[in-house]
Amino acid sequence: MSRYPSARIDLAALQHNLQQVRRYAPASKIMAVIKADAYGHGVIEVAKALQQSDGFAVARLSEAIRLREQGLTLPITIFEGVSSREEWQLVATHALTPVIHQQCHLDNLLEADLSQPIPFVWLMLETGMHRLGLPAEQVNQLISQLGQKIHLVNALGLMSHFANSDLYHDTRNQQQLSAMQRLAEQTGLPVCMANSAAIINLPESHYDWVRPGLMLYGASPFADKTGFELGLQPVMQLVSQLIAVQQLQPGDQVGYGGQWTADKPIRMGVVSIGYGDGYSRHLSNQAEVLICNHRVPVIGRVSMDTVCINLDSCPQAQLGDEVIIWGTHELAVEWLAEKAGTIPYELLTCVMPRVQREYLHG
Repeated sequence: MSRYPSARIDLAALQHNLQQVRRYAPASKIMAVIKADAYGHGVIEVAKALQQSDGFAVARLSEAIRLREQGLTLPITIFEGVSSREEWQLVATHALTPVIHQQCHLDNLLEADLSQPIPFVWLMLETGMHRLGLPAEQVNQLISQLGQKIHLVNALGLMSHFANSDLYHDTRNQQQLSAMQRLAEQTGLPVCMANSAAIINLPESHYDWVRPGLMLYGASPFADKTGFELGLQPVMQLVSQLIAVQQLQPGDQVGYGGQWTADKPIRMGVVSIGYGDGYSRHLSNQAEVLICNHRVPVIGRVSMDTVCINLDSCPQAQLGDEVIIWGTHELAVEWLAEKAGTIPYELLTCVMPRVQREYLHG
């Protein structure tokens, strides 16, 4: 049975990137962000490989419970928090670390009959993102209320999220930092604010905890830099296979809608990868792939299961040859994301379950 397309996940590269985070933020604890199936890399294997971090972070309660059921014991932060008394009980049972970003979260907690205290709760401060978060005065009120309920929560921390940390010298970053700094000084609570871009770009934001996401997987959060330039190694190499070759004549149109037309005789190949595997349709007539150490263009529309490539510059390519879709220094996911008009986060997290994951160690 063919193993293509396949996503090769290099766990040694993942661990290298974790060490790079420590190099950037040596005085901070690391909360490894492994939400969305570890950005498409496979959350259980990734979590096991990242147990030298100080904790994990996911978006939703179901993700956290799955990690606990698989035997992962590090602290697990839940960014979206929990929304009912029953969910607070699950948080307590599994010793999880939710984020409170709405008053109703606190109301449900105060009404919950917990079997044991929550080990730690993050209070999300609104500093300028205007997505999830509480105003500073409400955070102070929550701290006061929870301080009287030591049977519910053992410890508290402050969290916020940058909206523009990937933009160098953006004054809005300093505005967000100032808002957090004021509350941190007032409360003396531990702080977590720095995402991947801030870890690299804003060392003053490191505080007690940093929470790397994209950089753990070897991709850059900046539009003008690759992960390689930041000392990172790509973790996912997406590969497939050349499954057909044919000769086109001038005037032959390729794929749905005939959006690419041969202007001379060319040799065309078909690769087993498509939008049904998570390969973006926006890469139609934009992308390149790597075959026999040659970068060749994708021609025509991306189909559900296949893409077509121009093999004129690679006459040695043969049926069955491996095709690298992304994940080398020569063909970085950041470059393809730019061609697709998106960000590497989206390309990585869109790789579908039918793409087999192979876990390697270097």
